[in-house]
Amino acid sequence: MRRVTYSMGVSLDGYIVGPDGGFDWTAPDEEVFRFWIDEIRGVGVHLLGRRLYETMLYWETADQDPSLDDSMREWASLWNPLPKVVFSTTLSAVEGNARLASGGVAEEIERLRAEPGDGDIAIGGATLAAEAAASDLIDEYQLMVHPVLVGGGIAFFPQHERRVDLELVDTRTFSSKVVYLRYRVARQGASGR
Repeated sequence: MRRVTYSMGVSLDGYIVGPDGGFDWTAPDEEVFRFWIDEIRGVGVHLLGRRLYETMLYWETADQDPSLDDSMREWASLWNPLPKVVFSTTLSAVEGNARLASGGVAEEIERLRAEPGDGDIAIGGATLAAEAAASDLIDEYQLMVHPVLVGGGIAFFPQHERRVDLELVDTRTFSSKVVYLRYRVARQGASGR
């Protein structure tokens, strides 16, 4: 069964954006960007909330920018054909290889897991991830922890006042002092996920 992964950049105090909505501190250096390029290769479909979708729209036409470096061109060549499902109550249309979700996140994940296909089902966006986590649908949490405290904003982890046990699967420290952490949800007696 396809894994559901939630991965994003996060501040050391646990936020994906600061209180002002900014996330410029997550801009990756070349080493971190190469890591994300390698990671996206394992994704079969990406679920996005509206805000993240609108942020990532840049990549739909980025390959036309002559100032783009080779790494950015490579990212665009992987991101653009990747199927995307956008969850929004305000958008009436989406661009590129994206479609609007026809149901809730649990329905979409169930549908995607039933379809033939390779690669993870990746989730981007804290609000969308919180909904998936509330239904116990996330199999792995992947954090790119940046050495900054932003003091508030949108939290990476959903706040559902319930305990979720995790097993550390992988960790990596980059020269920029950014730390990658990958945790698998520990499920008692689980089979198949």
